[in-house]
Amino acid sequence: MAKKTKSDPSAQAMTDVEWVIMNVVWEQEPCAAGTVQEALAETQGWAYSTVKTTMDRMVTKGLLTRKAIRNLNLFSSAISPDKAKRGELKRLLRRAFNGALSPMLQFIVEEEELSPDEIQQLREFIKQAGKKTK
Repeated sequence: MAKKTKSDPSAQAMTDVEWVIMNVVWEQEPCAAGTVQEALAETQGWAYSTVKTTMDRMVTKGLLTRKAIRNLNLFSSAISPDKAKRGELKRLLRRAFNGALSPMLQFIVEEEELSPDEIQQLREFIKQAGKKTK
């Protein structure tokens, strides 16, 4: 298993709270902690200090960068949404399916109630993947 390092933010597992904050940062970056707190005020009700402390920890983890302009700290993502999702998927595969994709897909097909549209989309994804390997 790869060692988690600050230099590789995709190796850092994000908490649910960090995912919520990252989604706001990805939409509004660069942004201040107050901007993030305001964006989440209605849905989360988090205090400014909670958001700021979490964002400071995310800087330490290598998930965010911080740039000080006078007395204002602007935060930006240090990881793209795709890279974050890739890391999360790899952790899920490793933990729940011993790193194997096929058993996970089988589980989804058997356990989830997929709509006909979702089934068709899966077929298209598989068809496109087959074309890439040729």
